[in-house]
Amino acid sequence: MSTNWRHAYRSFYYETMPDDLPEIVLDPAHTALLVIDLQVCYLPENPGADLEEWNRWAPFRNRLADTVLPNTQRLLKKFREIGREVIFARIACLTENGRDRSLSHARPGFNNLLLPKNSADSQILPQVAPLAEEIVITKTTDSALTGTNLRLLLTNLGIRDVVVCGIFTDQCVASTVRSLADESFNVILVDDACAAATDELHRHELTIINNIYCQVLNTDEALTAISPTHDTTT
Repeated sequence: MSTNWRHAYRSFYYETMPDDLPEIVLDPAHTALLVIDLQVCYLPENPGADLEEWNRWAPFRNRLADTVLPNTQRLLKKFREIGREVIFARIACLTENGRDRSLSHARPGFNNLLLPKNSADSQILPQVAPLAEEIVITKTTDSALTGTNLRLLLTNLGIRDVVVCGIFTDQCVASTVRSLADESFNVILVDDACAAATDELHRHELTIINNIYCQVLNTDEALTAISPTHDTTT
């Protein structure tokens, strides 16, 4: 973000909100990092047959490789250093022909996602691969809560605050953020650790969901908020 989180991504509803909002402080003991859909299929190594489509998606691939993955690595490093929960969500169907997919993942066009759970394309990108003890949930829906046991897992782990990053901002990320908020989790969405197909879609979606379903921070701000040096007893 180009400005402090207090002023960034304000929609019409929040234009008159006071500027003197308190600092965001997350208790590490009750905070988890949720990494959404950073999978091999979204960062292909070669253009394939359709060069025009490859070029159309170049800005997204560049943001994913140069911004989202490095910032996600920073978040992972922090959460792992302080021994806090890291959870990965990925799109993957349980059957080879995808008959178990939700309708939203079987529509014609971009969202027609056939990613069998054992396929190479469905795996999490090696740059941000989960460690052995980190939880990975599989979904065939946009929201990571719908059709998974994530809600139960977060409750069992004692989580109240969820730091979210991943792709796509305006699809699976936003759907998950809204679901988490509706379940009364406090959500921090990390601007520069997320991406949509275009920057315009990314910024538009953040403006819609900020301040009501989540608080949008950048990576530096999120790392400051989760710092264990904060006094969380007051």
